[in-house]
Amino acid sequence: MAKECSFDIASKIDLQEVDNAIHQVVRELGQRFDFKGSPTAVEREEHAITLIAEDDFKLKQVLEILESKLIKRQVSLKALSRGKVESAAGGRSRQRIDLQQGIPTEKAREIVKLIKGTKRKVQAQIQEDQVRVFGRDRDELQAVIRILREQDLGIHMECINYRS
Repeated sequence: MAKECSFDIASKIDLQEVDNAIHQVVRELGQRFDFKGSPTAVEREEHAITLIAEDDFKLKQVLEILESKLIKRQVSLKALSRGKVESAAGGRSRQRIDLQQGIPTEKAREIVKLIKGTKRKVQAQIQEDQVRVFGRDRDELQAVIRILREQDLGIHMECINYRS
């Protein structure tokens, strides 16, 4: 009798890499001439990043610098959920960016539906904030991984814990 093979579809980002990117952004902002004397801050608390700048234009520049540093550290930009720009005290602008950790339930249901729609001989089930896919044939599982990588569901996904 054949063994079951499985893998998990998860959405986790390395918070240490996010911290390293934020430190690089703060260092770069301290060296740039156009930000000299400008009240600018980039902070992370738990699963969110807060950007504060003098005006909307500088806030957009800080966001672009942050995104470039995150890309260099292999943090997917799909894992970022940008909030709207708000007015802060002293005429400053502020923006909150949430970091996605785990797959939301509605997206997990969409992934399971997509997998079942492929008519492959695999099963998918939602487990807390990830989706487990299992079946008897490795080739079927690898085909499902290929199909998932081709799809754009608007969230950061990675296939982990492949077991055969």
